[in-house]
Amino acid sequence: MSLVLASASAARRRMLEDAGLVFDVIAPVCDEEAAKRQYRAQGRSPHAQAESLAELKARSVSQTSQALVIGADQMLAVDGVVLDKPKSAAEAREHLLLLRGRTHELITAAVVAKEGAIVWRVTEAPRLRMRNFSDAFLQDYLDRAGDDVLRSVGAYQLEGLGAQLFERVEGDYFSVLGLPLVPLLTFLRGQGELSA
Repeated sequence: MSLVLASASAARRRMLEDAGLVFDVIAPVCDEEAAKRQYRAQGRSPHAQAESLAELKARSVSQTSQALVIGADQMLAVDGVVLDKPKSAAEAREHLLLLRGRTHELITAAVVAKEGAIVWRVTEAPRLRMRNFSDAFLQDYLDRAGDDVLRSVGAYQLEGLGAQLFERVEGDYFSVLGLPLVPLLTFLRGQGELSA
């Protein structure tokens, strides 16, 4: 049985590669933005939105494949507000100002589909508290991070310069990076994809 990652995320790809998995990458063919608008109009919770988007991605690729297809998505929720990836440096600044000195949830959902059917799912929700950094630090961070702030929800990458934004992280590190890796490896081992 082959394995496919239905994601264009470099971080998810790197995690699977670093864990020694052999897999193909096929970008999902779906309109994520339209799906998000629909889910939000339906009043779905951030958890349900992340789970539905992960499922949508996995199903879109698995319809035409006999492989196990991994789909994943993240939602950032802070005090009832859901943030998407910033579209500009100015929006990244707004997001970081909103998160400064507060705790947010980074809801990370992963599913595995086979021939269009979901065969496994997990959702993790690490909690991260940003420190009350100065305006000068924020400007320096944005200058140094550059376009990297546009590549992830929350305008940070915990595995890099973004670590300096935080005073506390509670929960699974891999889920913060975008994929609940350890539960996924356990599932794949049970399927015979990895040696026991």
